[in-house]
Amino acid sequence: MATTPAAPKTNRIGLSVIEYRGGKSTLCAGCGHNAISERIIDALYEMGVQPERVAKLSGIGCSSKSPAYFLSRAHSFNSVHGRMPSVATGTVLANRGLMALGVSGDGDTASIGIGQFIHLMRRNLPIVYIIEDNGVYGLTKGQFSATADLGSKLKTGVINELPPIDTCELAISLGATFVGRSFSGDKRQLHAMLKAAIAHRGTVLLDVVSPCVTFNDHEGSTKSYKYMKDHEEPLQDINFIPVFEDISVEYDPGTTLEVSMHDGSRLRLRKLEEDYDPTKKIHAITRLTEAREKGEILTGVLYLNTQAPTFLDMLNITDEPLATLPASVVRPGREVLEQVMEEMR
Repeated sequence: MATTPAAPKTNRIGLSVIEYRGGKSTLCAGCGHNAISERIIDALYEMGVQPERVAKLSGIGCSSKSPAYFLSRAHSFNSVHGRMPSVATGTVLANRGLMALGVSGDGDTASIGIGQFIHLMRRNLPIVYIIEDNGVYGLTKGQFSATADLGSKLKTGVINELPPIDTCELAISLGATFVGRSFSGDKRQLHAMLKAAIAHRGTVLLDVVSPCVTFNDHEGSTKSYKYMKDHEEPLQDINFIPVFEDISVEYDPGTTLEVSMHDGSRLRLRKLEEDYDPTKKIHAITRLTEAREKGEILTGVLYLNTQAPTFLDMLNITDEPLATLPASVVRPGREVLEQVMEEMR
């Protein structure tokens, strides 16, 4: 007698995890970018995000191929090299109902795109911006990128003589309101951080060290799997509790910081360093500087501010998508123009 296959498990909006997948990856086997795509799929599924409400945005590079491998039902725009932030800004301003999810690389962000990155960070635009950071240009045979550490070595034996750009430190100083660093090989930490990022209202910058198995996973690389496992210094154990779940997690008294997110979810950070407070900008920048001098790679939530107004709040953008507004609203009459001109005399 034939048995009926069990129905796939669904999330709170009735979708199975299959609905959050994309095409088959064409990246190298073992590439850290593929692990990040898997964590994105898991996070969006567990948070119950409607795929059609997401706008995936990217630039050029191995990292910018990643959006093709998750959320095939979402909106998607693959921009030119380094120009994803301006496309993301236009997308969110045109329709604030969309969730912007940007995926970039260390070259796309910290080299050709550094100018646009800087202005995106200072505006606090609602976006989850993920840097898949491997320290090299994987599509053009593995040259150093601007995030490669001083003294790191290529497979060819070339030594990097330039100091790196720390995108997390830059984002914190400029005004991003959720800044973190993780490792593609740390499934639990990255998964929790992505769910918290989805719940945050403002600019999220997640720098994820994602080893390039072809060009930057050898002895002498500071972005390899082995180096990360030997030098990673987590700042906290991270637990995220969505508003629709009632989960009790017990911690030792006095060692846990709980932050309420914009949607009512709770981010629980169990401190591994007693004096570290991610809500203090100066703590984050100081600790990042100390870690660089010690050769450590800090991971976890580096900085978090849930109180700052977003770019949409500052501009007082309407809730309706701009394309749906009638001409009478977007094209004021002559009397309005005359009033404006009179105010400028």
